Amino acid sequence: MCGIIGYIGSENAVPIIVEGLKKLEYRGYDSAGIAIYGKDGFDIVKQKGRLAALDQKLKENPRSATMGIGHTRWATHGEPSDINSHPHVGSKSKIAVVHNGIIENYKQLKERLEQKGAKFASQTDSEVVAQLAEYYYRGDLLETVIRVSNALEGSYALGIMSLDDPDVLIAIKKDNPLIIGIAANGNFIASDVPAVLKHTNQIYYLEDKEITVLKKDSVAFFSIDKEPISKMPETITWSADSAEKGGYPHFMLKEIMEQPKVVRDTINSAVNGANKAIIDEINIIAYDKIVITACGSAYNAGVVAKYVFERLCRFSSIEVELASEFRYKDAVIDDKTFVILISQSGETADTIAAMREAKSKGASTLAIVNVVGSTLAKEADFCIYTQAGPEIAVATTKAFSTQLILLYLLAIRFASKMGKLANADQNELLMEIEALPEKIASIFLHVDDIQKYASVCVGYKSIFFIGRNIDYAIALEGSLKLKEISYIHSEAYAGGELKHGTISLLEENTLVVALANCERLYLKSMSNIEQVVSRKANVLLISSQEETQADKRLKFIKLPEGNELFSPSLSVIILQLFSYYVAANKGLDIDKPRNLAKSVTVE
Repeated sequence: MCGIIGYIGSENAVPIIVEGLKKLEYRGYDSAGIAIYGKDGFDIVKQKGRLAALDQKLKENPRSATMGIGHTRWATHGEPSDINSHPHVGSKSKIAVVHNGIIENYKQLKERLEQKGAKFASQTDSEVVAQLAEYYYRGDLLETVIRVSNALEGSYALGIMSLDDPDVLIAIKKDNPLIIGIAANGNFIASDVPAVLKHTNQIYYLEDKEITVLKKDSVAFFSIDKEPISKMPETITWSADSAEKGGYPHFMLKEIMEQPKVVRDTINSAVNGANKAIIDEINIIAYDKIVITACGSAYNAGVVAKYVFERLCRFSSIEVELASEFRYKDAVIDDKTFVILISQSGETADTIAAMREAKSKGASTLAIVNVVGSTLAKEADFCIYTQAGPEIAVATTKAFSTQLILLYLLAIRFASKMGKLANADQNELLMEIEALPEKIASIFLHVDDIQKYASVCVGYKSIFFIGRNIDYAIALEGSLKLKEISYIHSEAYAGGELKHGTISLLEENTLVVALANCERLYLKSMSNIEQVVSRKANVLLISSQEETQADKRLKFIKLPEGNELFSPSLSVIILQLFSYYVAANKGLDIDKPRNLAKSVTVE
């Protein structure tokens, strides 16, 4: 996973590219580099480490050009280093390339090119693209890019410059996102909209194997057969300010605090707005099986949804699958299967592959995504959008919460269509959901208590999360959030499984985060907590039930009361804040946790 940007226009490309890379650093941050068209050939500056190191290097030795490409890297092939950083050039230094994705047949291509005399400098798969382009180049850069694309196997978004074409920047994509921005001061390529939003809100979305040829005052599109393509730009409606921190120390905290608004917006979109028509169009009674598939936090949202769908829809078969497993398991699905795919970016490689596998077997597909124009959004049979706006922090918060909202509303609508839910019950459930934004906002009144408790938790080496029923589902997300940004080992367990092995790990001053929002299971959950406390472990209890038990080892945080089916939307706010403040007290780089990237576009 990497971020790429390119610019050709009338202004100095260097600060524009660096500024764009800062907006893409969530996609990769173990090295960065730029290549500009200079007087004596390509001027390339690359630096291992965070983007700030490259920025400082460029400030120490300023340069100027009106065309360039830039890259921020998350390593896949070859360790993070100056040499392995992008952009890459061929042996003759005639063609420069930035690449996001994985070239699966790079070893075979590399061997062939080395036999032809190419001298490779890096251990990356990406350098193969530059070397191959130089090998094919005969004076026509567009023709060269077509030949390169036809030779590559795998996924890629490419930005390509040639020394012989000082006024042309070419880009192509396959299975990785790439957008084109057009502005008065020039034209752009980028992995994501925030990189160019300061300059333009007019965006083209490239389809797979579409090629764009950019000049400073024009943009043209071609098919892989070199046929011209007519495309219309789309207007981005959110402002550049929405991708800024807005005075918060981290994007993650800002995005946590935005949740009342984005949850309300998502509810409105599904009840009265654009998503309603899509949801109403789905004829759920035509299916006898629902499969939910996703990765990471989106998978955890799917686990929550399974409990809601089972309770409301009484479907005979509802499965939740990790997309990385689903795509290879030869799943038993057919034209009576309805597959729900969840992804913030809409570009998650495993989830895209799972969708294509499902469609190949005749299943109908629904994508829940946050990014308009993404691959999942375009290829799924149905698509509904979360209204989270841009999410910059690597660890998802508001996108997860809006995914939950759409899943709740889907379950209610499906249950109604199936005759499982009376109108009065449906209205009551909708009222519960519509009350969630205000309840989330009320939790923020107690942030100081959460922050204070988190400050004493930084020394834990391992933290366990337990819950029963739907509380177990959201415990999975709490555990993931903590380990993502605090680097503290954590595991989530169904409360009833505690005695089947996990309890052996509990010792004095271990921390167990317990969720207890299912009223009918509350006493059983408290029994689990008593077992924990008796082993001298500490407990953070999150519950909508009043807790009067006095024990110095137990810290109680009360949730607003409401229907237990939707309690994950409240529990997760406390879990997010807890994880955030634990990491903040450790002084960690919360928005860019080590080894992680926001959009997982590689397998």
